[in-house]
Amino acid sequence: MIVNERVRETLEIDKILEKLARQCRSPLGVRHFSGLRPALSVQQLQTRQELLRVYCRMRDMEGELPWDNRVKPVLPLLEEAKASAFLTGEELVLVRNFLRLAMEVRGAVVERKERFPALEDLGRGLKDFSPELTSLAVLSDDGWLYDTASQKLAEIRKRLEHIRADIRRLGHALLNEPSLGSMLQERVLTLREGRYVLLVRHEYVNSFPGIALERSGSGNSVYMEPTALIPHNNRTGILGDEERKEERAILTRLTQDLLRRERAIVEAEEALGYADALFATAEYMRKHRWHVPEVVPSKRGHFHFCNAVHPLLGEGAVPINIHGGERFRILVITGPNTGGKTVALKTVGVLTFLAWCGLPISAAEGAVVGDIDRILTDIGDEQSIEQNLSTFSAHMTTVIGMLEEAGPNSLVLLDELGAGTDPHEGAALGIALLQELLDRGSLVIATTHHNPIKKFALSTPRVETASVEFDAATLSPTFRLFMGVPGRSNALYIAERLGMPSSVVQRARDVLAGGEASVEELIGELQEKQAYLERVQERIAADRREIAALREKFERKYAEVNEKRDAILAGADRRARKILSDAEESARSLLRELEHAAESSAQRVMQEKKQELDRMKRHIDAREERRLERQSVVGEKKTLEVGSTVQLLESKVVGVVEELERGQALVLAGGMRIRVPLKRLRLVQEQPGGSSPRVSVDVKVTPPSERVSGSLMIRGMTMDEAIPMVEHYLDQAYRYGYGTVSIIHGRGEGILRREVQDICKRLPYVEEQRLGGPGEGGYGVTIVTFRKKG
Repeated sequence: MIVNERVRETLEIDKILEKLARQCRSPLGVRHFSGLRPALSVQQLQTRQELLRVYCRMRDMEGELPWDNRVKPVLPLLEEAKASAFLTGEELVLVRNFLRLAMEVRGAVVERKERFPALEDLGRGLKDFSPELTSLAVLSDDGWLYDTASQKLAEIRKRLEHIRADIRRLGHALLNEPSLGSMLQERVLTLREGRYVLLVRHEYVNSFPGIALERSGSGNSVYMEPTALIPHNNRTGILGDEERKEERAILTRLTQDLLRRERAIVEAEEALGYADALFATAEYMRKHRWHVPEVVPSKRGHFHFCNAVHPLLGEGAVPINIHGGERFRILVITGPNTGGKTVALKTVGVLTFLAWCGLPISAAEGAVVGDIDRILTDIGDEQSIEQNLSTFSAHMTTVIGMLEEAGPNSLVLLDELGAGTDPHEGAALGIALLQELLDRGSLVIATTHHNPIKKFALSTPRVETASVEFDAATLSPTFRLFMGVPGRSNALYIAERLGMPSSVVQRARDVLAGGEASVEELIGELQEKQAYLERVQERIAADRREIAALREKFERKYAEVNEKRDAILAGADRRARKILSDAEESARSLLRELEHAAESSAQRVMQEKKQELDRMKRHIDAREERRLERQSVVGEKKTLEVGSTVQLLESKVVGVVEELERGQALVLAGGMRIRVPLKRLRLVQEQPGGSSPRVSVDVKVTPPSERVSGSLMIRGMTMDEAIPMVEHYLDQAYRYGYGTVSIIHGRGEGILRREVQDICKRLPYVEEQRLGGPGEGGYGVTIVTFRKKG
């Protein structure tokens, strides 16, 4: 989208961007907003929007990217360095802080890009600055060079320290010399202009062995350089010059190294500015409930905004619903002065601009923008005294320039169409202009007071009317916008209400042509009907909200009942399993006792009983399977997508879907990837406001290379595969400090379950092991509790 500076100034874009920029943490983000321009293509716009959405989701799930509020733009320093070839130590420390932050953000982006791929667009501008940071490590935080900056610098400073030690020794001897003690104003060795001196009383200046340098502030004493210290002071001065020369050489070398990476630093400053702007945008969205509109490339020259307000009007502004580009290409808005026509015009322009910058807009969720290639405006009084142009001439000059650019994807905003000249000629010219733009297919919003233009809008295909409401009782506008209804003229009505003699008002009505008067009456009736429909719609909307709330309450209660029912059934199944297990064990005991009975008969009876018990177990397992499936996305008939947040029904593990294939999902949970059937997954709903829920996994945070999950999935594995994995996992989980972990082995025939329980019995650090309860996976999960260390 192309927006020239005149349009940008007319729409007061910079004032709006300043509101967003106030949320920035550094001048980097402020600079990003000040230089922000709309995307040049739909693809570029979609990339910006996706990065903002992913950033907000990442922020909610994993926290903010690293930041340092001390960081400032460094490009001005590099520009100065091009001329001087030299940056001071303090300036280099500023650059070092900047590069350190760039590396930290780069590391965070690399670590998270697998989960949030869109972050890679941000990371491309952050190169590796490790060599530069290593070089700049020779500076302290206040810009002082360490001795290790160069061997030569270390040698110079070492020699300086030896000389200064000699000076202190000689100075101490002079201070304690009896013959000199009475001559001194103070028994202190002082440094003046790089030379060590003593403060001598004025009357002893001629007798003190040394050279007078300067009087003290009081004039009663003189700073004198003792003769014994002159050679040492001279050597200190020479070495000090050498030290400063070497320091400058080091700083110059460090500066040149940075200038060689200027392009990478420029890109890094842009990337960090973008990151700060994303933070500010996310903060503003959270505080003001702005929303990112949907981009529909197929809808060329199209927009649809609901409950839209101008960003500069504040929270008390009256929202409007306005759209254009589908059924009609031109929208003509009429109504009284100060009624909100121009505000509606500017609101569309501003929101379209913000949307094409990839930013959220001050409208309700569900806003839509199409492919709009430029915004052209003629708003406000453009009269120029210097150019000696009238208001009408200035407007015509602007309009002529717009006609040179307007095309089928252009958004054209025309305020007070046909004003500033003879009403009949102005209206005729306005109609001709609208017809020309209609022929070109441009998307136009125009405001006017002229009745001929209203008639044109009512009678011309692909042209729609709208009006701002006027309250006849209070003689003031309500700022509400009615789509599809033209505004009536209120001049005679207002004059009559304000006390104009009725005879004068009636004569004015008689002057009006009959056709125009009937049109005014028709418009009035339409407005009354529209106001009535608006009130009905509001009542319907309120009823719908109430019905939705009742439905949500019913569904919540229904879910609670189902959950309680499942919990009761699960408890009954556990008790039934216990009874069956006890019965099976009793049968085995009975068989052992019947040693002298007919073994074949007892075996047959035992086998029959075992088959009956197995059937009962399968029935219980099948019921548990059906219970879980009802709670899954399959039972609830919900659709999963890559990126959906899900919970494993057999445990409390929550993760993110990475792949979907053949009725199964690959789920990333903590540090593990688990392939799970869809009938074992529950979709975690999004939080109110559209933000995604946090992924909460029972995982202790450890270094990425050694991360241990809070659960282990072995269902479907063979014994040879599962047992070594369980033993290694339990050892790792205990060493990393878990109190409780889960082993997901499934139900099946219970072979894996028994082996897991046998392993737990053998391990000395296992306090207890039990089967999962309701909501923990039931008999398909073993919960292992470790002994406390120490």
